[in-house]
Amino acid sequence: MRKTLLESLTRGPLTEPAPPPDQAALAELAQSVDRAARARLGRSLSIREVDAGSCNGCELEIHALSNAFYDLERLGLRFVASPRHADVLLVTGPVTKNMREALLRTYNATPDPKWVVAVGACAADGGVFAGSYAVAGGVKDVVPVDLHIRGCPPSPTELLKGLLAVLTSANEKAHGG
Repeated sequence: MRKTLLESLTRGPLTEPAPPPDQAALAELAQSVDRAARARLGRSLSIREVDAGSCNGCELEIHALSNAFYDLERLGLRFVASPRHADVLLVTGPVTKNMREALLRTYNATPDPKWVVAVGACAADGGVFAGSYAVAGGVKDVVPVDLHIRGCPPSPTELLKGLLAVLTSANEKAHGG
């Protein structure tokens, strides 16, 4: 054990460094999301995140949207505490039987127009938890889903792209596209 500990102290990490962020691409994506939200809603987009029984991997990526690098607030997007103030429900995890009713109530409390975005592999069909006695199924088995963002977990950039896709498709529907 001592040998392993000493080797770990003398060697560097075995992982590769992360690729450098593309600040220009992120800024362009942020501006697109903000323009689409203002065109569709006349204001910024309000998001309510619902954990329907996940492992918290997707939540970590969603919370990263509020860190200093992504800084969702500067884009005009914000998380809200009440579904009554939300435009988008970001739902993570397989829907457990204990969370089924809570998700339905949250969905019904969110005013129209509203969009539901299922985040991650588990939200699609239950993922590795599918078939468990405690799982009611994927998000689409409980409430209508407008968009599914794939990944286990999806990156914050993929989450932003998903929000842009929801707003863009809503604009096209509203304008007969």
